[in-house]
Parts: sequence; structure tokens; C-alpha cells
Amino acid sequence: MLRCAGIIRIMLKKTHRIVLLVAAFFWTPVVGLDFAQAEEKNRVFEIRTYYANEGKLDALLARFRDHTVALFKKHGMTNIAYWVPTDNKENKLVYMLAYPSREARGKAWKSFLADPVWQKAYKESTKDGRLVKRIVNDFLAGTDFSKIK
Repeated sequence: MLRCAGIIRIMLKKTHRIVLLVAAFFWTPVVGLDFAQAEEKNRVFEIRTYYANEGKLDALLARFRDHTVALFKKHGMTNIAYWVPTDNKENKLVYMLAYPSREARGKAWKSFLADPVWQKAYKESTKDGRLVKRIVNDFLAGTDFSKIK
């Protein structure tokens, strides 16, 4: 009888653990979903278009490739994509970043611009003249039917 009670106790402990694991498995996505939906609702995208000065597009692309992209990531910006037009008569670089919110965007840019690594890369890349003559940016929010929100 004592042995039977011990076996039942062990089974209950294992069952309890299994129930907890199953509950955690199903509960975590539900809790995470609420957080993800709230984060998704505030998420903002920024499309930035840089117009490079004549003869400076390659240097601008190199600065992004070698420094800027990694620094954006370091400062909490999500790099979505970078493009150059196929017929690039205006020396454009177009790229998209994402942020959890507009407030997060402001904080990320402030910390990025204050980063000594960025300041050094900027100074070195502009020693022979400014690379960019104009920047245009637009802020976007995802639609309910977009795959990227």
C-alpha cells in the first residue's frame, strides 16, 4: 500500500509538471500576442531618400555598407531594405527603417547621432566634401492587409 501511494505521488508530480508545461506552452503565445499586437499597432516605418552630391553616391553607399547599417541596428532601428533606382540620374539612395513607435524613433536617432563611432565615420567620409545634398523622409504605418506591419 505504501509503495502504491508513492507511485501515485510520483505520477501526480509528473502530471502536475506536464499540465504546467502544456499551460505555459499555450499561454505564452497568447500573452505574447497581446504584446505583439500592441507593439505592431504603434510600429512606424520611415522611408528616407538621400540625394547624393555629384560623384558622391559610391562614397555614400560605402558609408552605409561599412558603418551606418550596423550603427542603426545598434541604436534600435530595424533595417528593412535599401535601394538605388535602376535609372539613377538623381544619385538617390532610398531605404526603409522600422521603429516600435515615433517616440522610439526620436530616441534612436538622438543616440545614433551622438555615437562617437558615427561621428568619426561621418567626419572621415566627408573630408572631401559633403556626400548628401538633400534628404526626404516619410513616415508610414502598416495597413490591416499588409504582411509587414
